[in-house]
Amino acid sequence: MSEPVLPLGGAVFEGLIEIREMGPQGMVTLRGDMESEDMRAAASEVIGVPMPEMRGVNSADDRSLLWMSPDELLVLLPYRQAAGLVADLTGALSGHHALALDVSDARALFRLRGSQLRDVLAKVTPIDTARDALPEWELRRTRFAQVAAGVWLTDPSTAQVFCFRSVAGYMFELLRTVADPDSAVGFHAI
Repeated sequence: MSEPVLPLGGAVFEGLIEIREMGPQGMVTLRGDMESEDMRAAASEVIGVPMPEMRGVNSADDRSLLWMSPDELLVLLPYRQAAGLVADLTGALSGHHALALDVSDARALFRLRGSQLRDVLAKVTPIDTARDALPEWELRRTRFAQVAAGVWLTDPSTAQVFCFRSVAGYMFELLRTVADPDSAVGFHAI
């Protein structure tokens, strides 16, 4: 098996916040009838993480389960475990209208960290970044300028952002621009 290659080679920028390309990251998309209790129970058991509520992110050990839409979940796990999880889910969900697919190489993942995180996010996405509007562990699918993205906060000063791999360079440059030290806003304080 060949070694995974990050889109930007592990790029890092230090400005108002730290921007770090993460990975390699295993990612498995699970599509199906999330209203089915049988399917939810079987999937949760195989994944090892409780099912999230709408827009939620649940984590256990080295896995996270993200609510993407009413019929889609995204599993984050160690890169080398993705293919095995797809096989396990396919077996456990046979008889259900479901699809499990390894999308690890389709997306890029970034970690944003710093005391001015909410200000930086507010400059680039239309979501409300106030504490009461964007709580920790709530996933938002949105856009960062012209790029489709997902974002959630893991603590008051740390966020995870994912986008398609094909626009990873654009996303990094965009984040770097809005995190430039000369562009401080000073609206949100941690």
